[in-house]
Amino acid sequence: MSDNIELYNNIKLGAASWSDYSKLLELNEEEFKPFFILAQEIKKKIFNNDLKVYIPNVKFPAVSITGGECALKCEHCNKKYLNGMKSLVTNEDLEAFLLDLDKNEGLGILLSGGCEPDGSVPLLNYLNIIKKIKTKTNLIINTHTGLLNEETAEKLANAGVDIVSFDINMDEEVIRNIYHLEKKLDDYKRAVDLLRKYNLNIVPHICAGLYYGKLHKELDSIRFIKESGMNPSIIVIIALIPPKSNNKFERPTPLDIAKVIAVTRFIFPNTEISLGCMRPRGDIKIEIEKHALKAGITRIEIPSPKTLKYLKKINPEIKFKFFSACCAIPDKFEKMAKSKDTDIKRYLNIL
Repeated sequence: MSDNIELYNNIKLGAASWSDYSKLLELNEEEFKPFFILAQEIKKKIFNNDLKVYIPNVKFPAVSITGGECALKCEHCNKKYLNGMKSLVTNEDLEAFLLDLDKNEGLGILLSGGCEPDGSVPLLNYLNIIKKIKTKTNLIINTHTGLLNEETAEKLANAGVDIVSFDINMDEEVIRNIYHLEKKLDDYKRAVDLLRKYNLNIVPHICAGLYYGKLHKELDSIRFIKESGMNPSIIVIIALIPPKSNNKFERPTPLDIAKVIAVTRFIFPNTEISLGCMRPRGDIKIEIEKHALKAGITRIEIPSPKTLKYLKKINPEIKFKFFSACCAIPDKFEKMAKSKDTDIKRYLNIL
């Protein structure tokens, strides 16, 4: 118990070491309770009693420029997430879709797709169209780049993309055995350096439990973000959805996901933290969301209405702010992304 008191004091005073944070990740639910309270105190002090809720719907679709194809066939995904994206594999189709989206009150897109064998998303040949769209519309362009090269980084900047959602992973076992990539940690560091070189807006994503559903090197990823100099305004925490076809994976627990969020909150007190859209659904969804709230998130994408009702009940003064976009958008787009009542019908009885 005395060790936990010392750990608590170190974190509260901002004097915690990386070893302290490693110990924090080992605590059980009961031992973690005071750290949840501390995380909420920090969150409220900096970000007030607000929660931003993101409902992308048809106004902010995800687009795959590779259709359903991906060379990596990762263990946790095996191309299944591409099936939920709009397939646009030609420049002509992409341009027509974006212009139509703009005409119909669309806000933006997540430009994504499957990876090449080197871990890159093949964006390069589509960026002239993105540049053209950025000059004609106010659409927000969020991109998944993967392990990009300098030519792509430069062209992303030149095209005026608004966000690069970049998966931070400092786990060589995941890179090799789950991503099926012959890459090293330095390849990820080099990609981030390129994004920073061209002043691209990096929104780091960390996947809790990517190592077969267990916490493994998430703290290394958080440490890399801290020491890289990228100084993000938003960090998105997502969580492994265990593939049904692969029994090597288990489902990460709500506590483990919340631990990653809480550690991120303690290390980045002035940074917005979002619980992103990729996370287990079903019977555990609400518990994951409740734990994430306790751990100090400021944003959440597509929460259960039951979660928001629960939060309103225990915190009647909470203020919900709804946006019809993905949770990685910067504050400067909030005015244009503010949801209309017709966008959030299932949540209106909570307000």
